[in-house]
Amino acid sequence: MLVVGGANLDIVARTSAPLTTGTSNPGHTHVSAGGVGRNIAANLGRLGVPTRLVAAIGDNEFGVRVRAETASAGVDLTYAVPGFGTSSYTALLDDRGELVAAVADMAGTESLRPADVPEAIVAESGFVLLDGNLPTGVVTSVLAAAHRHAVPAVLDPVSAPKARRLRPVLGSARIHTITPTADELQALTGEADPQSAADILHRTGVERVWLREGRSGSTMFTMRGVTHLPAVPADVVDVTGAGDAMTAGYVHALLSGRAEPEAIRRGAVTAYLTITSDHTVRPDLSAELVDRTLREECP
Repeated sequence: MLVVGGANLDIVARTSAPLTTGTSNPGHTHVSAGGVGRNIAANLGRLGVPTRLVAAIGDNEFGVRVRAETASAGVDLTYAVPGFGTSSYTALLDDRGELVAAVADMAGTESLRPADVPEAIVAESGFVLLDGNLPTGVVTSVLAAAHRHAVPAVLDPVSAPKARRLRPVLGSARIHTITPTADELQALTGEADPQSAADILHRTGVERVWLREGRSGSTMFTMRGVTHLPAVPADVVDVTGAGDAMTAGYVHALLSGRAEPEAIRRGAVTAYLTITSDHTVRPDLSAELVDRTLREECP
């Protein structure tokens, strides 16, 4: 498995009471390694998938911590790119654990170039996953390499502004799955209606559009039909990293030979395990934990 994307230090602050804007709020702060690509890679590593990560990880204090936490999840960092400042993500959550606002400083990731992702490592991967933090030139280059070698590609748009940046990429190569929220889906297509937006993406060569709907669950749009999966009921601790875990659980299941409906379900359960912990990547995540949760809590 190859992941190409953002790696940064996450600084997440959560209020202990309903948020009051324009003033200081009591709460607590948690610092950990993050970044959409890095989080997905770390989740895959903990699920037992041999995973390489191509990301900009600098040699400063942020970078040392990001590298150590990522390696401890079993991720191969041989192709991590040093020399750039490590990116950062600062998020503010309310007392319910819902995201209020965030600032992403992704200068390091935006310094990556197509040459940083050798075609040989794309060719030998079971899947390749890219995130929208990447420069469009990198996304286009890796998708083209994946297409040449018949490697399925998954694309996470990351945010609405970054999804808008990806528009020129669409149609350049086939995409196995794209994983937008409603805002990101509209930014990708200019269309507010999810089915109409999915139809647009299908015409560009996107095979599956997996719409993330938060507490409402998720909906998979394919050219064969539409499947909705309700969210697993949960007492939310922290939503940070839920989408990343969902993608990792899905890809892990596909790599394990499971059918698509089961892969979607396992993705949802992996997200559930993440939002019920106070970690962006749950330290005790494993394939066995997902299996046990499916049997005992989500039958």
